[in-house]
Amino acid sequence: MYVTATHINYYHICKRKLWLFGNGINMEQTSDLVAEGRLVHETSYPNRAARYEEVKIGGSVIDFYDPREKVVHEIKKSSSKEEAHIWQVKYYLYLFEKEGIEDVVGILEYPLLRETVRVELEENDRETLRNMEDQIRKIIGYEICPPVLSKGKCEKCSYYEFCYSGEEE
Repeated sequence: MYVTATHINYYHICKRKLWLFGNGINMEQTSDLVAEGRLVHETSYPNRAARYEEVKIGGSVIDFYDPREKVVHEIKKSSSKEEAHIWQVKYYLYLFEKEGIEDVVGILEYPLLRETVRVELEENDRETLRNMEDQIRKIIGYEICPPVLSKGKCEKCSYYEFCYSGEEE
């Protein structure tokens, strides 16, 4: 089973979301917030598509890659899950390294906030990412779905209605 950067991101956000996604239950196509994020991605840097290319590597899809400067660009709507975003970009860098392309750096871009974060793969990150891959495979392989998080943390999640559909208000 391929571990993707999306799995890495979900691993940091919610183990239940990771399990659901990893077992083929995808709710993102029905989420208004995901649609807003896609719109930010598509409209924030209109000239970029002509200069950079989307890259598929190791089962993951990278928003934009500048091969001349060796820079991965990842666009996010909000910095609220920044740690998950950073590990997602680190995973991209790790995938490039596994393919023999070294010294790639990442730029996390939050266009609505007008902020960027530089991301580099550090020495201990490789082992941490290998351990995450193992944990992700283990979580996805569980027979039952992990429990929900506290409701307040989940309200903006695309899986919210799925996870709380049987609960009383």
